[in-house]
Amino acid sequence: MVNQLKDLKKVARGGNTLTPVYARYAMEHAVPKFELADKELSSATAYNLIHDELMLDGNARLNLATFVTTWMEPEAEKLMAETFDKNMIDKDEYPFTAMIEERCVNIVSRLFNAPQTGVGASAIGSSEAVMLAGMALKWRWRARMKKKGKKAEKPNIVMGNNVQVVWEKFARYWEVEPRYIEMEPDQYTITPKSVIETVDENTIGVIAILGVTYTGGYEPIEAIHKALAKHNAATGHDIPMHVDAASGGFVAPFLQPDLKWDFRLPLVKSINVSGHKYGLVYPGVGWVVWRSQEDLPQELIFRVNYLGGDMPTFTLNFSRPGNQIIGQYYNFLRLGREGYTRVMEGLRETAMYLSESIEKMGPFKLISRGDTIPVFAFALKDTSHYSVFDLSDKLREGGWQVPAYTMPPKLQDLSVLRVVVREGFSRDLADMLLDDLKKAVAFFEKETGHKPKASGGHFAHL
Repeated sequence: MVNQLKDLKKVARGGNTLTPVYARYAMEHAVPKFELADKELSSATAYNLIHDELMLDGNARLNLATFVTTWMEPEAEKLMAETFDKNMIDKDEYPFTAMIEERCVNIVSRLFNAPQTGVGASAIGSSEAVMLAGMALKWRWRARMKKKGKKAEKPNIVMGNNVQVVWEKFARYWEVEPRYIEMEPDQYTITPKSVIETVDENTIGVIAILGVTYTGGYEPIEAIHKALAKHNAATGHDIPMHVDAASGGFVAPFLQPDLKWDFRLPLVKSINVSGHKYGLVYPGVGWVVWRSQEDLPQELIFRVNYLGGDMPTFTLNFSRPGNQIIGQYYNFLRLGREGYTRVMEGLRETAMYLSESIEKMGPFKLISRGDTIPVFAFALKDTSHYSVFDLSDKLREGGWQVPAYTMPPKLQDLSVLRVVVREGFSRDLADMLLDDLKKAVAFFEKETGHKPKASGGHFAHL
């Protein structure tokens, strides 16, 4: 018996057919977590160690907190796996990856009705895209002030306090004063009036959101544009707009094609959108496009002699895989307008089915319905003996991740649950969620002596 165990250990160390017994035989010594081990492990052992720990993560398909894509077709996954090793910045070495990136920029530009196509860049999500767009706004403002013979010392940017945290980062990193418009009760977006009251000649741009993360709602972009155009004409200012379409940019063109929010509005100079949200690509890929070449200051574009080629680049990152771009192009080819429309209609139907069913349950009031992007938020009518935070915790026992959070300042007394419906979330899963939500409500309704759980902190920007 002792000899048999020795033989098994030898086989396990060699990584041959008995590697599934790694926990009993291959792991003769503990492996340090925070420093390099002295000896190597077999590939199977290393895989299994990491795989087992990751099993304790939440199930991505049941994560209704994130906007990020958690399901793609096998063919897309295969293409992306085949292109992990391509550094998309090496355009001379990978000319077809570069060509596909250029095609995607043109597709996005045309989707957003740009008068000139192909002025844009890929990015690692909308976070980098926002930084690039914000830099262009600041540089253009500085040029305008110089042309007028005025100092360019105190730039500001106007936006709601419902923006994604990356805009706060931009303002801090690039020394721009953030001017936040506060949300009001039953008013979860900025308004034309509030914008005009906040801007001045030092405003580098007004940020409007197509798909607010708190509720999924669209800000009234066309109305803001009309008010801002009138203001510019009266004051001589030249304040532009940027649309943060991270969540709604790949939804509105297919579900609300007549809605004017994009380059059909002359003051909209740039738009960012997340390919890894409703662009239906695994993270992380984003896009930023400009109305025209004139709206992207040339001094921000670097020309780099890299690996034998002259390469123009406007990016905060240099080395990154090209596979997300390939995944995006796969979706563009695979789905087309018809396919994207079908997917978005299906997601909207599921979101509205869920929101209507939750409203009919009785204890809840809807903050939004999922009829813009397929996202909605809802609150409890009565929080006397349990809260949305209690419900969120209870749902997590069944694997569901439904975030509970407080709304921005002035609305912090309002706490909500939010559901993001993404590709891969079926009507069957929706019914399962409803069943578990009903059970959670029934549980707390019986616990009349329960003390409601308060917020664990201010949710801002999932």
